[in-house]
Amino acid sequence: MIARAAALLALIYLLGFIFFALTLGRPAPADAAATKAAVVLTGGPGRIEHAVDVLKDGKASRLLVAGADPAVTKADLARRLGGSRRLVSCCVDLGSESVDTRSNAEEAGRWLAAHHFDSVRLITSDWHMRRARYEFEKVLGRKYRIVIDAVRTEPSFVTLFGEYNKYILRRLAAWADI
Repeated sequence: MIARAAALLALIYLLGFIFFALTLGRPAPADAAATKAAVVLTGGPGRIEHAVDVLKDGKASRLLVAGADPAVTKADLARRLGGSRRLVSCCVDLGSESVDTRSNAEEAGRWLAAHHFDSVRLITSDWHMRRARYEFEKVLGRKYRIVIDAVRTEPSFVTLFGEYNKYILRRLAAWADI
């Protein structure tokens, strides 16, 4: 009986991983409504560049780079992006208070409230979007309209497996109120 229960749990876990891997986050549709704000979570290639493109295209009016290294300045960011100094200086805020996805959401919530925004475009890698969205919805509730905008990647098995486990553990921790 115990072996059957363990096999069933292993099967559910495996099927969950397959579903997770096949349903990664997607970029926002081209016709998605513009938002007042965009939040990009640091930690993956192409995220910040995509977020700046969102600003350039008028899909958001202001950007928070959540989880930025405290040593990074706007000038550093503008140099990295090449030719975006004016846009970075006027419309980008660097948030360095957060260290993980949950604190990214908390930092973004404070920033959104301080600027009186009512909508936000959430930008992160496709493999990270499910957990990021969960954390943002948990922290922000229904106070803000959230548009999901995932950056396409080619994640390795190890990346997907690790993120799947983080997502499951976070959901279990929230369920247990930890």
